[in-house]
Amino acid sequence: MNLSRKNKQSIILLAFVLPSLLFYAVFTIAPAFGGVWYSLTNWNGLNPTYQMVGFSNYIEALGNDPYFIKSIGFTLKYVIVMVVLQNVIALLLAVLVESRRRSKVLFRTIFFMPNMLSLIIGGFMWVFIFTKVLPVIAEKTGWLLLDQSWIGDPSFSFYSIVILSLWGGVGYQMVIYIAALQGVPKSLSEAAAIDGANSVQNFRHVTLPMIYPAVTIGIFLTLSTSFKVFDAVFALTGGGPGRSTQVIAINIVEEAFRFNQRYGYASAKAIILFIIVLLITMVQLWIMKRREVEA
Repeated sequence: MNLSRKNKQSIILLAFVLPSLLFYAVFTIAPAFGGVWYSLTNWNGLNPTYQMVGFSNYIEALGNDPYFIKSIGFTLKYVIVMVVLQNVIALLLAVLVESRRRSKVLFRTIFFMPNMLSLIIGGFMWVFIFTKVLPVIAEKTGWLLLDQSWIGDPSFSFYSIVILSLWGGVGYQMVIYIAALQGVPKSLSEAAAIDGANSVQNFRHVTLPMIYPAVTIGIFLTLSTSFKVFDAVFALTGGGPGRSTQVIAINIVEEAFRFNQRYGYASAKAIILFIIVLLITMVQLWIMKRREVEA
């Protein structure tokens, strides 16, 4: 059978893509469907026999589990703060780094370097900073604000988690915004400057509309990673003190592996998290895409 040139190219491309597709299907798609199935059961993760319970796990999670509801509220608070701060700081750093004529590579490396470390390791480093370094600095300088129980006090533990997350994630977002800024034609900025626009007006009316696709990507990545945050909270507080900093992911892990070993119930919570992330992400992408078209 003679194959056309186009069909041969399609077969070759499929041959290259097929191993990755199989890997993705076996280790991502299949477990995802398995999680949906187990969320409708009372499986405990060990017993080979289990019973179908329908949507009772979902009803219990959303109606009779105050710790899970509280973890959703805390996670939403964390997501809002991270989406705003991480993207604003990353964009400001990208503008500042790109505005330098020299040492751009050095500053890119410095700000991106924390992203190369696991947040678990970074968390242990920041535990030392919060518990040992900051009290000494406060004692030497008189800045009593630094001498707080950053991990043990619920009033400050949230800020410690945000600081660690920003430290570990801003650099990656900065690289995305730097790539977008480098794609903005300099002729547009020069024309705006000739027309009398200052630097702020130039950035707001010329540069920002040109990098809206990067802003969409940045908000999308921040939303998805913030909703699924685990390592930063686990390394610093473990969800404490008294579950005051428990996010959804830690609540799910505790339900499945630590306390009750209710794998079916934990799977239902995981599906709820997936639905929340899916809905909010779709709304965000729809809004941002409309802004891109208007811009």
